Amino acid sequence: MLGEPIEYESVDCSVSSGTSVLETKTHNGITCVWSGKWNNHQITFAWEFDWDELKSEGVDEITGYITIYSVNGYYTAKKIDVKITEDNQIITQQIGANYTPDTCYYQYSLVPHYAPITEKRDYDKMFQPSDKNDTILIVDGKKLHVSKAFLSYHSEYFSALFSSNFKEGQMDEIPIGDVSYEDFALLLSTFYPNPSYPNDSTVEKLLEMGRRFLVSSALSSAEHHLLNMSKINNEKMLWLADEYGMPKLLEKCIRKINTLEKARELKRSEKYDQLSAETKLKVYERLVDSNSF
Repeated sequence: MLGEPIEYESVDCSVSSGTSVLETKTHNGITCVWSGKWNNHQITFAWEFDWDELKSEGVDEITGYITIYSVNGYYTAKKIDVKITEDNQIITQQIGANYTPDTCYYQYSLVPHYAPITEKRDYDKMFQPSDKNDTILIVDGKKLHVSKAFLSYHSEYFSALFSSNFKEGQMDEIPIGDVSYEDFALLLSTFYPNPSYPNDSTVEKLLEMGRRFLVSSALSSAEHHLLNMSKINNEKMLWLADEYGMPKLLEKCIRKINTLEKARELKRSEKYDQLSAETKLKVYERLVDSNSF
């Protein structure tokens, strides 16, 4: 679903060999850092977009265009088509310029694309009594009718819980504490009775629950989503890879740290201090690699 176009016009800014960041502006959920620098008869412009606020509202892509203008008419206005699929994505454009300094401004018209709303599963229907179920779990005050064999196959936690070595294995109703019904049902819905798949709003909780209840298939499904479909920003994804032991995702995230500015952004992020010493070392090794930048 397409939202209404978000339009903005910047202030006039002087661009010379000594300039870098020209303007930082937040407008209708989009923060844009506009940079420009003149060098060797060319101006290199860059627009870095942070739209995490829109993402939290269900936007998974932004399309549209940027138009850059010379106030002095030193070059013809240039229209740049954009497609933004990741937070903190940078759009660049070089324009030939024989004069310095120049005064410039830009306009953008950007359309947010809202992800399709996924129909919420009827969790209560999943856990109704059935001749295929042989035990009851009590979660958050609710009764969940489940199959011991099915849960044991997918979870080492339940395999142990239902064994004769634990008193719960002999109980007709087994309480599962310190977990909400919604979170527990989310975990079981990844394999019981038919699998559903994570999205950016559920993947972190699924990782947390998969680790607690030792459901390897849920962890694998979450990792596949993060590797191939997620729009989560790189700083948070790096932390998730570190926290939940996903080496392929960790490597992918570290490879994305390919400029000094991205390295500085990671260092400034709230997730940096939560990284393990081992991952911080890998990031440092990436920075000192002379081929990285």
